[in-house]
Amino acid sequence: MAALVLFEIFVVGIFTLLLVHHQQGELKQRMQRRLENQSVQVAALGNFALSDPHAESLSRVVADIARAPSVSAVQITDLDGRTLASTDPTTIGKLTLSLREKTYLHDLDRPAMFQDSNRQWEVVTPLLEAGRLRALAWIYPNDYQDRQDFLALLKITCLWAAFVLAGCTIIAGVLAESITHQLAMLTRATRSLILNPEDTSDFPLPVKSSTEAAELTIAFNRMVAAAQDQRAGLNETLALLDSMLANAPIGFAFFDRKYRFVRVNQFLADMNGYSFALHLGRSIAGVLPPSAAAKLEHTIEAVFRSGAPVRNLELAWEHDGRPRSWLAHLYPVRTESEATRWVGAILVDTTEQKRGEETLRRTEKLAATGRLAASIAHEINNPLEAVTNLLYLIRQEDLSPETARFAELAQQEVTRVSEITQQTLRFYRQSTLPAVSNVSELLDSVLTLHLGRLQTLQVDLQRDYEADLPLFCFAGELRQLFANLIGNALDAMTPDGGRLIVRAHSSHQNGVAGIRVSVADTGCGISEDARRHIFEPFFTTKEATGTGLGLWVSEQIVRKHHGSVRVRSRSTGATTGTVFSIFFPATGVEPDTEAEPASETVSS
Repeated sequence: MAALVLFEIFVVGIFTLLLVHHQQGELKQRMQRRLENQSVQVAALGNFALSDPHAESLSRVVADIARAPSVSAVQITDLDGRTLASTDPTTIGKLTLSLREKTYLHDLDRPAMFQDSNRQWEVVTPLLEAGRLRALAWIYPNDYQDRQDFLALLKITCLWAAFVLAGCTIIAGVLAESITHQLAMLTRATRSLILNPEDTSDFPLPVKSSTEAAELTIAFNRMVAAAQDQRAGLNETLALLDSMLANAPIGFAFFDRKYRFVRVNQFLADMNGYSFALHLGRSIAGVLPPSAAAKLEHTIEAVFRSGAPVRNLELAWEHDGRPRSWLAHLYPVRTESEATRWVGAILVDTTEQKRGEETLRRTEKLAATGRLAASIAHEINNPLEAVTNLLYLIRQEDLSPETARFAELAQQEVTRVSEITQQTLRFYRQSTLPAVSNVSELLDSVLTLHLGRLQTLQVDLQRDYEADLPLFCFAGELRQLFANLIGNALDAMTPDGGRLIVRAHSSHQNGVAGIRVSVADTGCGISEDARRHIFEPFFTTKEATGTGLGLWVSEQIVRKHHGSVRVRSRSTGATTGTVFSIFFPATGVEPDTEAEPASETVSS
């Protein structure tokens, strides 16, 4: 804009100078023509006045010529330069000519126009008498009016130039504003977009003209809209991928050529036990045990080298003394140049699956053992009945006191064996429908199965329960529950023995009437860390013999009967032991209903 204004000033200035120069030339020519005319008139009048013998004739000629507004002064001199007549009477008879004027005193045959030392124009005309030079007429022009005309013209020219300059400037400013405003708005929006590519709130930019800048703005609006659509599609794709990585129930990881984690999802971070941030930039050897890390690194190197995926790679190691296993699928991640940039890995934690498979195998063995035990118990019943009848017949004979005592002992032992077989059959042939059962009798039946082990371990058994405690329940499942708790208590007291206390009595909990059953032992207790996991499936502290399902199944049974279980245990100090306290509401179980238990573990 400033350059345009300067150019306009330059053009207008040049035009003004040319116009002034031209007008000055016009004025000069006009003045010269006027002086020529006046000199001709003076010559005619002067020649006539010289022939008149009266001296005032020259004075009249001077006066007549001086009346013209374009004449400032007139004088007539002789050939020596003395004034004969003049508009200034004080100069008559005096030598008033300048040196330049004196050069025209002789040999002048026609009017001559020249500038004096002050650059003022004047004209000298010869006055002839009978063809002979007698005097000279000097005319001094009055250029005041010419100067006024010139100043007026100059003023008009300057006003016109200012008007033209202002008009051009305004028009140029309007045009420049229409262009530069659009460009400035486009520039600001572009800079904002460069600083924050996600912020497109300024777009689309408004278009209020049809200039090239407006067309450029329209094209830029279209480009930003297309980029925004592409970014939206890309963001949606990234959101889908991030959602898949974040919520997939499997681990995802990406590795570089130095076997470092480039990215992982949260599920894998939870699998490893390290935070998401600790994985990034960390090597595999810094996260996994040496054996598993070496195997995984070797496979990653093979994928980088061959570009072929590897599936079903098994990784196994021990963590805190417990086996862990992963199943890995590795694949190359290529760039546009078809070079393998990273290696991606899909990792599935198969630890629980393998534990489950192992548990199923153990369960099958236990089920087979149970069926075999039930079959043996059933087969034992027949000879037991025969032995019982034979002992009855023997006791009817006339026996000596000692023989009768032996027969009585034999009868008691046979009865005990019969009860054991009956209890075994009850565990195997559990009822599928709930019924009213006596909790005390259920406890007695379970304790009967463990009498031999109680005696072997020299465990002091203390029973403290009421004779009649009816409860609407699944009797077989409660037997399994009590058997699990009593069996765990005996395991905790192995091999040093101790004391086992079994209590059952009416109670209230949170204003609800019911039955509370407690199984307490003086065994080794449960550590605080183990107490947080005892009701989880497959968790066991008896790696060699335990399945990790006993307490989990027990909690399910308690839940099915709308009960709650509390655990108190002490594993350190002079006195150790564990207490399981189970509360069953008096309403018992309802068919086809379940309730959540309030499981609680307490240190004591």
